[in-house]
Amino acid sequence: MRYVSVAILALALSVPFVVGALDNSAAVKVTPLAKTSASWDGKPTVYPAGAAEVTTLVVELAAGAQTGWHEHPVPSFAYVIEGALEVTREGGATKVLRAGETLSEVVGTLHNGRALDGKPVKLLVLYTGAAGQTLTIAHPEFVPPAAKPQ
Repeated sequence: MRYVSVAILALALSVPFVVGALDNSAAVKVTPLAKTSASWDGKPTVYPAGAAEVTTLVVELAAGAQTGWHEHPVPSFAYVIEGALEVTREGGATKVLRAGETLSEVVGTLHNGRALDGKPVKLLVLYTGAAGQTLTIAHPEFVPPAAKPQ
């Protein structure tokens, strides 16, 4: 049943969000999670050119783990299934998300995710890219200014 719920959530997040397109009834419960046209840094969402390809992943971070500095060349959207996640952009801005919250990811901006509170994090992530396009580019060489040796 849990996988069915995740599949329904994935479908709901991957199609245009239209209020009233699927109304609540005794048999169907609709819970809006997100509606946005910009990433969390305020930049407009722009879909890449080419044959559309939506990729849905479950991403799990161990307690205290980090994603490592990376960027996404395509729009992506995350739903926190469990745990608490801190996302930090290259410039130092941070956002904390907890279970049940959503995030419209930054595009073309270095960022790092970190599991908080000594617990693992589980995310459902949807990438709206183009066929054959890379979804994530790792930047292990990046050291944030605050962490650089003096």
